[in-house]
Amino acid sequence: MFETLDALDVDLLRALHDTPRAGVLELSRQLEVARGTVQARLDRLERTGVITGYGPDVDLAAAGFGVQAFVTLEIAQGELDDLRTELSALPAVLEAYATTGSADVLCRLAASSHEDLQQTLLELNRLPLVSRSTSVVVLSVVVAPRTLPLLRRHPRDAPRRAPAYRESAASRPE
Repeated sequence: MFETLDALDVDLLRALHDTPRAGVLELSRQLEVARGTVQARLDRLERTGVITGYGPDVDLAAAGFGVQAFVTLEIAQGELDDLRTELSALPAVLEAYATTGSADVLCRLAASSHEDLQQTLLELNRLPLVSRSTSVVVLSVVVAPRTLPLLRRHPRDAPRRAPAYRESAASRPE
């Protein structure tokens, strides 16, 4: 389901990002809107799948998995569903995406060492559905995963009934 976000939605998501442990009352104070408004917005954002969770962000290096790599996989035609099951069984596979281009799937892996990464790459290559893989090791993070800059780019005006949002989004401090 596609959800159109307005300025209040984006500011609510920013507030959750900045203070992820804040409760509804604290968020309502930060945004200067009613607590019921914040709760209704959160419920809608959860129901429509915009907010997918409230889990902690984990620094993989601090957790002992400082080696990351991206791996492209070429697979047998039409075997994506079966590959999904096999990739999900490998704990080192953090995420995987079906792609266009010469490769069929792009995976992000994490490992505790280069030797650990090598073992995971060998496991991937042993999968019967994988005909070829290519890997690149991450040296450093240039831009960390993020969503707020994209969401802030074109938010719609907030409803007029939210007093703090009667003025345009451009005139509010960030």
